[in-house]
Amino acid sequence: MASSQLLLSFAAAVPAMLLSGVLTWAIRPLLVRIALAKPNARSSHRIPTPQGGGIAVIAATLVAAVTVIAFAGTAEIKIPVAVFGATLFIAGVGFADDVHSIPVVPRLLLQGLAVAAVILAAPENLRIVPACPLWLERGLLLLAGLWFVNLVNFMDGLDLMTAAEIVPITGALVLLGWLAELPTSTTVAAAALFGAMLGFAPFNRPVAKIFLGDVGSLPIGLLAGWCLLQLAWHQHVAAALLLPLYYLTDATVTLLRRIARREPFWAAHRTHFYQRATDNGFPVRRVVSEVFALNILLAALAIGSVMTSSSAIAGLLLAIGGIATALLMYRFSRRQPG
Repeated sequence: MASSQLLLSFAAAVPAMLLSGVLTWAIRPLLVRIALAKPNARSSHRIPTPQGGGIAVIAATLVAAVTVIAFAGTAEIKIPVAVFGATLFIAGVGFADDVHSIPVVPRLLLQGLAVAAVILAAPENLRIVPACPLWLERGLLLLAGLWFVNLVNFMDGLDLMTAAEIVPITGALVLLGWLAELPTSTTVAAAALFGAMLGFAPFNRPVAKIFLGDVGSLPIGLLAGWCLLQLAWHQHVAAALLLPLYYLTDATVTLLRRIARREPFWAAHRTHFYQRATDNGFPVRRVVSEVFALNILLAALAIGSVMTSSSAIAGLLLAIGGIATALLMYRFSRRQPG
């Protein structure tokens, strides 16, 4: 089983990486003409930069994942049609928003449809809290999924930031798949997204030549969220929380602070902790490097939480991850000397 997962993961990751890189290079001239992000007061970039590189990332991810799963030759490995279909749908919503802004309410409704398709397609025997009524658990998961998709979008505001988040998450998911803690289809999808993000990263490193755009960040959030949900459904809740903990914490704390201040929390802003870090004198490369290092630690803690049979130890590892995340956010909120 482990050797099969290993081979399938490499078969998905390597082509996805190559295809993502080639497609990003190929579509950039077109995006310069139709989807140019111009700097404004809330931007982290200073020169007009094309957005929409997520087209390459998502195309490479889905092509590689579908191809590997389809040709795996194993009957029990099924293509998650609802998940991949919802990913394409929400990518289309994101692209429309990149080219011509969609109002908040219709945008959320369309995103909610995509998330609902993923949640409702899951078998009823997949439960996180069996004692909770199914309708209530699925309703809460829908809200959580909608928030996760949007927070990935909100946090994609700095060169290479999403790569620094998604590469460790998907890398850890692939490792857990090799340890037979995740279904093969989930492992293959995570491996394909891992490779696609690596292929895109050279074009997005500071100073970025292209951005993901909503066409990338929204479906990436949906795919990553589905993979993490698989962990939770397999009773690895601590790991499912640890892997995206920096994004979860930064985005959620920022949202609550804005609500408490009675600010229009749905509007664009520059008050996320990683954004405050650049305003406080942190170079972009340093911010991204520190987020990446934290995510490697969180990935190690997540794998440790899966390997232990003790709920107390898993809870302790989650607490350690929370402390490490809080410390980094505190550092980002302090102005650098000089």
